[in-house]
Amino acid sequence: MTPGSLLVAALGDIHGRFHRVEAWLDALEEARGRAVDVVLAVGDVEAFRLADDHRRKAAKRAMPAEFAEYADGQRVMKRPLYFIAGNNEDFEALHDVQEGGQLAPNVYYLGRAGLKQVAGLRVGYLSGIHAPRFYEQPLKRPRSLDTAKQAGYFRVAEVERVSALRDVDMLLVHEWPRGLPQKAQEEGPPPPGRTLPSYWIGNPITRRLVETVHPRWVLCGHSHRAFAVTLGGNGHRPLSRVACLDQATRPEESLFWMELEGRTVACAGWGTSGRVAWRAGEPWNLGVLPPLGPGPESSSVLAGS
Repeated sequence: MTPGSLLVAALGDIHGRFHRVEAWLDALEEARGRAVDVVLAVGDVEAFRLADDHRRKAAKRAMPAEFAEYADGQRVMKRPLYFIAGNNEDFEALHDVQEGGQLAPNVYYLGRAGLKQVAGLRVGYLSGIHAPRFYEQPLKRPRSLDTAKQAGYFRVAEVERVSALRDVDMLLVHEWPRGLPQKAQEEGPPPPGRTLPSYWIGNPITRRLVETVHPRWVLCGHSHRAFAVTLGGNGHRPLSRVACLDQATRPEESLFWMELEGRTVACAGWGTSGRVAWRAGEPWNLGVLPPLGPGPESSSVLAGS
C-alpha cells in the first residue's frame, strides 16, 4: 500500500442487502491486503430505519429488514458508506435531509443533488431517475405511495445545480446516461457471451450532465447489469469513464473498486478477488468487465427495478 493511496469501493443497487455487501467488503480487504477507506452506493439502497417500514414499502419486502439493525445500534457499518437515492428508498425519512445527513453510524445520505468532499475526493451526485411529467413540478412531501414514488424523480433545479459543477472526481447517478450501448458499439462487438442492452436504456438528462460537467468517473446503477464505456475525449473534452453496476445479488459485477493515488485512479477491478482489471492509461470499455459466470447474464432493465 502506497502512503496517501485510497481504496474506494462502489456498490450497485443494494436493495436492503447490507449484511451481504459487508461480507463482500471484508473479502475485498483480505484480497487487496488493505482496508477499504470509503464505500459509495449508487441508489436503491433501501435504508428503512424501521423493520415495519421495510416490510410495507421495500421493493424486496420478503427480505429481512437489515438496515433497521444499523439504525437502532445493533450493528455498526465497518466502513463509511455514502449513498445517493434511487427510485426505491425510504423517501419519507430522506425528505427532511435533502441536503444530506447521517442515518446511522458510518451511513451517510449525500442528498438529492450537489457536491460533497468525500475522503478528499470531489463527489458530485444526482439522486433519482428521469420522469418527464414531473421534471418541472415541485417536490411534494411523501405522504402517500404516489408522492413517495414521485420523490424518486429528479427535478430541473437539481439538474441545474449539478450542471454548474466542475473539477469533479466522481459523479454518482442512479439511472444510466443515454447512449452507452451506441458508444460501446462504435468500439466493436461486445466480448463473447455479452450482449448490448436496448439503445433506449438511460436518459438524455444524465447524458447532458456528463457532457457538461466532464467528471473523471461516472458511477451508476438502476438497470441491474454491469457496463463500461468512455464518453468524451474528443478534441478538448476530457474523458469520463462510466462504470454501471449490477444489483447486489453477486459481487462479480455489483462491487467495483478503485485504488487512487491522490485524486487519480491508478487501478480498478470488480468483485472480491482483488484482481486488477484496468490500470491508468489503458482503454476503458467492455473489455474490462469480469468474465461472465455460470447462469444467464444479469440484464434486467426494468425502469421500476
